[in-house]
Amino acid sequence: MLDLDKTNFQSEVKEAEGYVFVDFYGDGCVPCQALMPKVHEFADTYGDKLKFTSLNTTKARRLAIAEKVLGLPVMAIYKDGAMVDSLVKDDCTPETIEAMIKKYI
Repeated sequence: MLDLDKTNFQSEVKEAEGYVFVDFYGDGCVPCQALMPKVHEFADTYGDKLKFTSLNTTKARRLAIAEKVLGLPVMAIYKDGAMVDSLVKDDCTPETIEAMIKKYI
């Protein structure tokens, strides 16, 4: 899992070729913390087929708002720099996240 911040989001996600998975999470977000081990497991399982990244929105609030991330957690798939799919809040379960990943690998 590649940790993103406002200095590398542009190069690692917006300018990346192909598919990139972004886990948007926050420091005080309990569901985010609960999902994190599972998301890291998916990164280990599918990391050879999809680039896995995460962004702490607590430290990059403006960037999150610019990406239209207004609630947490958000799991998103970008293709060639554009968000093509996402799961928000209650839709983020290990099952739905894995299903979304499988659609793009």
